[in-house]
Amino acid sequence: MAEVKPEEITHPPMDQLHGLEYCIDSNPSWGEAIALGFQHYILALGTAVMIPTLLVQLMGGTDDDKVKVVQTLLFVTGINTLLQTLFGTRLPIVIGGSFAFVAPIVSIIHDSSLAQITDDHERFLQTMRAIQGALIVSSSIQIILGYSQLWGICSRFFSPLGMVPVVSLVGFGLFDRGFPVVGRCVEIGIPMLILFIASSQYLKHLHVRRWPILERFSLLITIVIVWIYAYLLTVGGAYKHRPERTQVNCRTDRANLISSAPWIKIPYPLQWGAPTFDAGHSFGMMAAVLVSLIESTGAFKAAARLASATPPPAHVLSRGIGWQGIGILLDGLFGTASGSTVSVENVGLLGSTRVGSRRVTQISACFMIFFSIMGKFGALFASIPFTIFAAVYCVLFGLVAAVGLSLLQFTNMNSMRNLFIVGVSIFLGLSVPQYFFRYTLSAQHGPAHTNAGWFNDYINTIFSSPPTVALIVAVFLDNTLDFKDAAADRGMPWWTRFRTFKGDGRNEEFYTLPFNLNRFFAPSS
Repeated sequence: MAEVKPEEITHPPMDQLHGLEYCIDSNPSWGEAIALGFQHYILALGTAVMIPTLLVQLMGGTDDDKVKVVQTLLFVTGINTLLQTLFGTRLPIVIGGSFAFVAPIVSIIHDSSLAQITDDHERFLQTMRAIQGALIVSSSIQIILGYSQLWGICSRFFSPLGMVPVVSLVGFGLFDRGFPVVGRCVEIGIPMLILFIASSQYLKHLHVRRWPILERFSLLITIVIVWIYAYLLTVGGAYKHRPERTQVNCRTDRANLISSAPWIKIPYPLQWGAPTFDAGHSFGMMAAVLVSLIESTGAFKAAARLASATPPPAHVLSRGIGWQGIGILLDGLFGTASGSTVSVENVGLLGSTRVGSRRVTQISACFMIFFSIMGKFGALFASIPFTIFAAVYCVLFGLVAAVGLSLLQFTNMNSMRNLFIVGVSIFLGLSVPQYFFRYTLSAQHGPAHTNAGWFNDYINTIFSSPPTVALIVAVFLDNTLDFKDAAADRGMPWWTRFRTFKGDGRNEEFYTLPFNLNRFFAPSS
């Protein structure tokens, strides 16, 4: 092997990620696009089922109620994804349920005025209405920050260096939903992880009639294989005498979704009744909305890179946040028992398939709406054990985290200042939420435990989010620590031209609104 000389090692920074087969505005054939869209739909099912499974039982709901909430969440996810890809950032992303809202929602569930209701069904309805009211009020935060362009103004303080920890921890911060969940059922999780890596990476060059079927559809193929394997273990009696926790994580018949799901059911606004409004609940929920805003900002930037687009300008970023606020408003009106954020796993799938086409995610949104209405069929796919999704997350979350690290190419990492900022912000972004998690696990309440419930929810939610902690630390340090003479080291010369819509000619290609709407909603800069 010939020795490589130092002067021959050239890896110049690249504005757009190369190597994608289809970027944001290029589309596969309709047949391939439909299959890829269905793959995105299957991936989105993990979170859509997991959140209601965690919350509905605590609210006093039955399996029928859980199915109805899952259907509603998928239905609204489809609507929000279409709105975001058409009128928001226009990036190929899925807007799904967010775990950031779990803490304030659990706080509402445990509210004394609701917990004392003896009838379970009535308690479920009253709790759902309280959650709806809190989501409707708190959605105003993102709507105002987005459409007023305030978030775009704030983003002018973000440099490539400051965004590295934020985007990276959008992926790294979800490590607890990866292998710790795989470990709950290793006989299913480990084979899924190995098969997915082998088929998507080592066997990706295998073609069927010149079609890279394994590279494009390794997720779908491996999920089907392991799902059948899990079903055979279930019907073969492998889990008959195992602990309840093992059965829930391994069996394919423990979700109780298929038998409870109606054949046809169309979710509609206020289906649980009129929302109720409480100032404390709403203030607590606002913390989750802020966390969702920050996590989505990082995910927007990762999706833009994996779709081979330019970084979203400030105007587009604000527009996307505004539409995400509309999405949370719809969550409140329909009653999804959760707010919305960018689905990180679906962002990672863009890199795994090397397909960043906007059309594909729009097709996946249509699948979400269709299967949420056709209840029995949707429940069939939703019965996939969550352990299978967790194995996939190990790869896809890692991909998103790596996209964040790739922004380091635009900075000077021979600078001690930059090393300090990146290292400290990433470490604290992981360490502080871990402290809050362990404290809550042992004490059954967060470190903030005062008589003001809304204040507790604020502090415990904000500091339990790795990207949020990373943004607070990184942006503060980056804009206060020797920042006057460090513009080039921070990567600002590269970043500046992407701040405005007209700063780079490619922005118009990627982010212009459809139907000639830019005539009426022209970029402010």
